[in-house]
Amino acid sequence: MNEISFATSGDPAIPPQELETLRAALRGSACLPDDDGYEEARTIWNAMIDRRPGLVVRCAGASDVIQAVDFARRHGLALAIRGGGHNIAGSAVCDGGLQIDLSPMRWVRVVEQNRCADVGPGATLADVDRETQAFGLAVPTGINSTTGIAGLTLGGGFGWLTRKFGMTIDNLISADVVLADGRLVRASRHENPDLFWALRGGGGNFGVVTNFEFRLHPVGPQVLSGLVVHPFEDARDILTRYQPLLAEAADELTCWAVMRKAPPLPFIPPEWHGREVLILAMIWTGDMEEGEKATAALRGLGTPIVDVVSPHPFVGWQAAFDPLLTPGARNYWKTHDFERLDPELIDTLLEAVRQLPSPECEVFLAHVGGAMSRIPADATAYPQRQAHFVMNVHTRWREAEDDSACIGWARDLFRAAAPHALGSAYVNFMPEDEADRIEKAYGPNYQRLAEIKRSVDPDNIFRANQNIAPA
Repeated sequence: MNEISFATSGDPAIPPQELETLRAALRGSACLPDDDGYEEARTIWNAMIDRRPGLVVRCAGASDVIQAVDFARRHGLALAIRGGGHNIAGSAVCDGGLQIDLSPMRWVRVVEQNRCADVGPGATLADVDRETQAFGLAVPTGINSTTGIAGLTLGGGFGWLTRKFGMTIDNLISADVVLADGRLVRASRHENPDLFWALRGGGGNFGVVTNFEFRLHPVGPQVLSGLVVHPFEDARDILTRYQPLLAEAADELTCWAVMRKAPPLPFIPPEWHGREVLILAMIWTGDMEEGEKATAALRGLGTPIVDVVSPHPFVGWQAAFDPLLTPGARNYWKTHDFERLDPELIDTLLEAVRQLPSPECEVFLAHVGGAMSRIPADATAYPQRQAHFVMNVHTRWREAEDDSACIGWARDLFRAAAPHALGSAYVNFMPEDEADRIEKAYGPNYQRLAEIKRSVDPDNIFRANQNIAPA
């Protein structure tokens, strides 16, 4: 057997006996480009990402992660970490280096009497929801069930339960972490508290998490949820009138706005398919009768095309948008935070939606606040705690020849909306071409993050992410 080459990234060739020694130490597997499992590991949600690692270690547990990190460090290999593989920037895969694939580590173990759960870094939100809902409990996470719990948590994590129970990081009790030097440590409020602070929003910069311990909350199994679809011509009026309703809403109520071409869903009349619409997506997590009253004002806005808000299983609502977010499409996102939706901003958004470059593109506005806004900005690495709107310009298309038009449209809207933005950003929504924005995204928390990075990863081994350089 010849030496294994990592030349695509300038990494050194490695003698084959080194690989055999690594394989013998693993419970999982080490895959070269022609081995079974390699293509599955390197293929991720965003089809724009087509990178080929020199070696993939598919981990069965923390010991495999330790072996992989030590191997990469000894041989000077570029290192990428894959959890669910859903990150828009594609940082789960590197060219020519070593990819640590955590997707086999998908356990979810609920301790009902303590209302907590241990969750493996390869678990998806669907894995977490199905297991916790068996006990009528939930972790506040995101809105697409195929998202990986690891990346979502490390970037902050917000979704339908954020206003009631806080962000995903606000419900993290502890994490087991493999550091750059190969040590496995536990991070919590009482153990390695600086590391624990940094993990809660600082991304994958500080190590590889091999287990998350979350606090659980009573939710469901039925919640009042669904969509109210409006003609796009009414969007300006609806967006203007729904803001004061959100400002007065109870924490149990969340309502997001989505602007896109109507997909061919069975409850939308066929004559509206493919036409621009405004969709209000809402959930009430409390008593059903109270929810009918609490959602009445929002559902009473305008003259909707259809209103399908009703009791649904929480697990089903968490997966409601999955059909529109399947793997295999090309995706590019841009994001801003807004304190409010000014009239000029609304006009900017509406004009962009009139020029959608593909039928799968959308702009969504997530309204967050409630419980998450009552936590100090310096309590976790994630800094933007005030009630605000998070915009995701979600550009999605199928053919590479449309890259320029679709990416250009997203960037144009991003620039046009910038004068109205707060300056902060949710790092999980940032594409890989925004390295110059990272320090501003973390604001006053950035310097502390850089100092913690220096203490746990001074050589910046964990740099395939929205990277925070060591101070």
